[in-house]
Amino acid sequence: MFLSMNWIEDFDDLNGIDKVELIHRFSLSTAEVENEIFFKGSDLSGVVVAEIKSVENHPDSKKLHLLKVDAGEAELTDVVCGAPNVRVGMKTAFAKIGAKIGEITIAPRPLAGFNSYGMCCSEAEIGISDENSGIMEITDDIPNGTDLKSVYAIDDIVFEVDNKSLTNRPDLWGHYGIAREIAALANRPLKPLDVENLEQYSGLPQIDMKIQDKLCQRYSCLQVENINRSISPVDMRIRLHYCGMRAINFLADLTNYLMLEMGQPMHAFDSRKVEKIRIKRFDTPFKFTTLDNVERNIDENTLMICNDNTPVAIAGIMGGLDSEIVDDTTTLTLESATFDCVSIRKSTVRLSHRTDASMRYEKSLDPEMTTVAIARFVNLLKKYDSGVQVVSSLTDEYAYHYDTVTLSFDKHFVDRYTGISIDNDTIVNTLTSLGFEVTLEGDNFTVVVPSWRATKDVTIKADIIEEITRIYGYDNFDINTTRSPLYPIRTDVRKSDEEKIKDLLVKKYNLHELHSYVWVYNDEQKALGIPVEENIRLANATNPNIETIRKSIIPTQLCQVKQNAGYSADFGIFEIGRVVEGVDENNLCVERKKLAVTLFSKTKDIKSLYLDLRDILATITDDLKHRELNFSVESAEQSYEHPVNLNAIYLDGKKLGKIGIVHPTVGKKIDKKANIVFAEIDIDVFASVSNASIVYSEPSKFPPMDYDLSLDLPQGTFFSQLKECWQSIGAEILRDARIVDTYDTDEIHSMTVRFEFSSDERTLSSKEVQDIMDKVIENLDKIGVKLRG
Repeated sequence: MFLSMNWIEDFDDLNGIDKVELIHRFSLSTAEVENEIFFKGSDLSGVVVAEIKSVENHPDSKKLHLLKVDAGEAELTDVVCGAPNVRVGMKTAFAKIGAKIGEITIAPRPLAGFNSYGMCCSEAEIGISDENSGIMEITDDIPNGTDLKSVYAIDDIVFEVDNKSLTNRPDLWGHYGIAREIAALANRPLKPLDVENLEQYSGLPQIDMKIQDKLCQRYSCLQVENINRSISPVDMRIRLHYCGMRAINFLADLTNYLMLEMGQPMHAFDSRKVEKIRIKRFDTPFKFTTLDNVERNIDENTLMICNDNTPVAIAGIMGGLDSEIVDDTTTLTLESATFDCVSIRKSTVRLSHRTDASMRYEKSLDPEMTTVAIARFVNLLKKYDSGVQVVSSLTDEYAYHYDTVTLSFDKHFVDRYTGISIDNDTIVNTLTSLGFEVTLEGDNFTVVVPSWRATKDVTIKADIIEEITRIYGYDNFDINTTRSPLYPIRTDVRKSDEEKIKDLLVKKYNLHELHSYVWVYNDEQKALGIPVEENIRLANATNPNIETIRKSIIPTQLCQVKQNAGYSADFGIFEIGRVVEGVDENNLCVERKKLAVTLFSKTKDIKSLYLDLRDILATITDDLKHRELNFSVESAEQSYEHPVNLNAIYLDGKKLGKIGIVHPTVGKKIDKKANIVFAEIDIDVFASVSNASIVYSEPSKFPPMDYDLSLDLPQGTFFSQLKECWQSIGAEILRDARIVDTYDTDEIHSMTVRFEFSSDERTLSSKEVQDIMDKVIENLDKIGVKLRG
C-alpha cells in the first residue's frame, strides 16, 4: 500500500521533523516499509500555467497544430503540439525552455518545419496521473506563468508499506490511521477529521433500507442530489495516482479517496437505479455482471446488496454494472457498511476476485467508522461541489456490536515484561496518543481499547505492552542478558523416534529425505494410472489439481520417483509426513503421521530390492525398539500395489503398515527398466510400542552345535510360521534359529535354516539335539513343510 506524506500532513503537523527518518521509525515500530522511498515531483521543474491564445493547423500534418501560448512573459511563445484537445482559451501545463521533466531538459527544436519553444504537457508526462489522451486542462483560475508546483501538491514523499504487516491492523489501511501512528511517534497532536454534522438532516425522509442477513454487521446510507461536478480536483487526482489508483470521475474518485484516507470502503449508487436497499443472500445461484464488465457466478453463500430483489452489488467486493455512477448522475445513494470478514474472504476466493475494498473488509473493519465516513464524504463533496443537497436523513442499521475491551494492569506488570522502567506519564501519553482511554490510580492502569483496535487486534494485557514498547522504541532498550531458569525437557517419544529414523536412513542407507504438500497432485497421479482416492477436499480450492487431501504418501513418492528417474540408476527416498484418513465423529480430520520409503533401481533384481527394504525396516525397529518385525500377506487395495507381493507389517502385535512392490503397470509408466518397492508405516503406532529390554547373557564355555535344515516351502509360507514349530521345544538349549540361504524358482521355494544349540552346564550330545530336531521336523511336516530330498 502506497502512502503520501502530504496526505498524512493534513492531520499531523510535522514541521521541523525529518520525514524520511520518521518513515524509518514507523517501519521499526508499526509496519514494514519497503526499501525505496519515492520523492515525487523532485525531477520536475520549469513547468508553468499557460494559456493558448491561438491555434492553427499545421500545413503539412493532419495531427500537428501551431500554437501561440501565453506563459506569463512579455511575448507569446510559439509551440508545435500534436494533442487533439487543444483550443483557444484553454489553460494547460507548459514546460518552458530549460524546464526539466524527468531526465529530459526542454530546449528549442524544429518540428515538421517549424520551431517549437517549449512543450504543452499531458498529466502523464509530468507524472501526476496516467491520463495521456491530450494535454492537461487547467480549469482553476490561476495567473499565466505561475509555477505548477506552487499551486498543486506535486512535490510529495511517497512510501510503500508491506500489506502483510498490516493484516492484524485494520485501522492502518487508510492515511488517517497511519497519521495517528506518525503523530504518536513524533509526539505531535493528531488533528480531527473535518466532517459534516449529519444531525441537521435528521428531519429528512429515511432511505428504505433493511439488513436481512447477519453477515452484514452495519449498514449506513445517505442520499445526495444536485451534483454538478464530474471531474475531480487536481490535488485529489494527484493523491490517487501517487497511491496507485486511477482517476475515473468525481464521485467514483471521492469514494476511493475516502477509502484511502480512512480505510473505510464506500460505494455510490445511482439513486435512479436503487430505491429499496436490501442486504441478503439468495437461495439459488445466478450470474451477475460487475463494474469491470465481467459476468460472475454468484452462489447461495455470497452476500449481495439489492434493490428490493434485484442484485446491484456484491457486498464488500464490487458494485454492479447496472447501478454504476455515470457522467450524467446527479443524485447518488451513498453506502458505508461493514460485513463479516470471513464471509468476504471466502467470497473473494470463490469469485477469484480480490479488490481494494475486499482486502480491507477481510481485516475486520470497525463498524463505528461507517457514519464517520459518510460525514467526511459529505464534507468533501460540499467542499468541491458547493451546490449539492442532502435529501435524506442518515439511515443506519447497526446489527452487530463488538464487545468493549477493558484491560487492567499495574506498573510492575509493565516493568516485568519490558525489563526496564518506563514512567507512568510516558505510559499514559503513549496510550492516549494511540486513542486508548487511560485511567491511572496510583500505579494501577485501566485502559479502554478504542473501537478501531478492538475488532481483533488488542485483546490481552500483553498487547498493551507491545503498544507501549514499540512507540517508546525498541532501540532505546538497554541490552542486558536475560536471567531465566532453564529446565531440562524430555523429548517426546514420537519426535525422538522420527529424528533417529531420519539419521539412520540418511547416514546408513544414503536415502534422500523429501518434503511434499499434504494434498494429492491429481494430474501427476493420473499420468501414472493412479486414481485419486475420495477423501477430504479443500473448500474453494483455486486449483482443482490440488483440492484433495492425501490418504497415503506413497502415490506422492511415486510421482517424485518419476520426476527423478533420469538422474540416477539407483536411489531411495523417504518422508515423514502427514496424511488424513477421513473424519471422526466430530467431523474433524483424522490426521496421521506416516513414514514412507520408496526404493528405485535399474541394477538390482526385484527380490534383492524388496529384501533391502525389509532389512531397512528391520534395522529401524531393532535399533529403536529392540524388537522383531512380523509380516503377513495383505490384499492389494490400491492400483499401485502389486496384487501378490504385498505384505502387512506388524510390531509387537500391532499393525504398523505395509511393504510391497509397485504394480507393473504403474512401474512401466515410471521406467520400463527399473524395479520399484515401497513401504509405509504409521509413526504414531510405532511410537506407541515400548522399547523391549536388552538382555545380556554370558557366552557358554562349552562348544555349540549347529544343525541345518533345507526345507521345501509351500507358496506363501512365512518364516514366522516356521518359528512356531520350534518355539516351545528345547528352549533350554536351542539358542537361535536363522535363515542362512534361500532358493526360489517358479516351482521351487526352498529355505535353509540353521539351528544353534549350546548349554552353560555341559557339552551337548548328538542324541539330545537330534531328539529335538526330530520333533521340529514332525511339526514342520504338519504345516506342509518338507525336507529337501
